[in-house]
Amino acid sequence: MEEQNVDGVCDGGDLDCGSGLLLIIKKAMDPIREGGILEIRSREPSVEQDLPAWCRMVGHSLVAVSPHETHTSYLVQKGAGQSDVQSDLDAARGYRWSVRVRAMPGLTAQVFARNHSFTAGQPADFSAKVEAPSAMDLLLAALGSDLVVGLRAAASRENHVLDEVECVLRASLGNVLAHLGIEDGDPSVQNVSGTIYIATVEDEASIHGLWQSVLAHSPLYQTLSRAAQIDIRCEVTL
Repeated sequence: MEEQNVDGVCDGGDLDCGSGLLLIIKKAMDPIREGGILEIRSREPSVEQDLPAWCRMVGHSLVAVSPHETHTSYLVQKGAGQSDVQSDLDAARGYRWSVRVRAMPGLTAQVFARNHSFTAGQPADFSAKVEAPSAMDLLLAALGSDLVVGLRAAASRENHVLDEVECVLRASLGNVLAHLGIEDGDPSVQNVSGTIYIATVEDEASIHGLWQSVLAHSPLYQTLSRAAQIDIRCEVTL
């Protein structure tokens, strides 16, 4: 295929169309003249199915798809139907997540979150085995997944290759007996500690810089760090 001049390049990394990639594409497309070409680079396989439908919906034309060793390149010609980028960004800023939680027998709850549901146990069950994850388990799981997946996404956008990422977190309450009503005291989460392990051949300093950026942009870390002491070490190994 004859090489075509492009007016802009957008690297979506491993993001799919449902996780913010379309907003990134729209922002990159905004300054391009009508009829101009935006090259979209992606490593996410589902983009090949989702991008053509989005182009048809907003009036752009997908003019070429070129597989490469490290990514797939999509050339999109800007049409007259380009939506108002600012309104899309405002809509994203105003998005509200919603879950439904229903009490179930045996001190458990059924949680419904979009197209998923799962069972949650007691708020702070500290026995060795539980019938369902406690609220404290889910809190740490939410923070850990925020950081691990957030790091993967950030690395993808910066073209860093991470072979393995794993996070281990621990938390303690001020007084769990206060939560149980046995004593007076503060039942709040006092501290969260742990380690995120990253296996990569990339420069260690750049990975530590990437990690600090992830913490700065993490919704849960930024929220919880205002209420409790959080100390999560970053260990980079080959």
